[in-house]
Amino acid sequence: MYLADCQARLAFDLIANTWNAVVVWSLRHGPRRPGRLREEIGGISTKVLTETLRRLEHNGLVVRHAYAEAPPRVEYELTDLGRTLLGPIEAFGEWAFDHADEVMAAQDRSACHIR
Repeated sequence: MYLADCQARLAFDLIANTWNAVVVWSLRHGPRRPGRLREEIGGISTKVLTETLRRLEHNGLVVRHAYAEAPPRVEYELTDLGRTLLGPIEAFGEWAFDHADEVMAAQDRSACHIR
């Protein structure tokens, strides 16, 4: 049974948001500025990226570094805790790569039955 406060539920909630895993994966090679993250990720708005980075920071997965420069510079970096998610995200990505065709075929079959 998965209760609302169960540890497994917490983990599933962290990964369930598409952008959480994508941003964590994008930070795997080191600190990134928000603009560079948007370029590397593609398809994410500034607002959604900001919300995602704040959520990841709130959960202890990324740290925000603000530099007192002109113009101001901000970078985000994975914490040690955030780095522990790279293995599960990679494994899930490998599963998706290996089985995406099967899932899409099942969706197509299901769509045919609905019509």
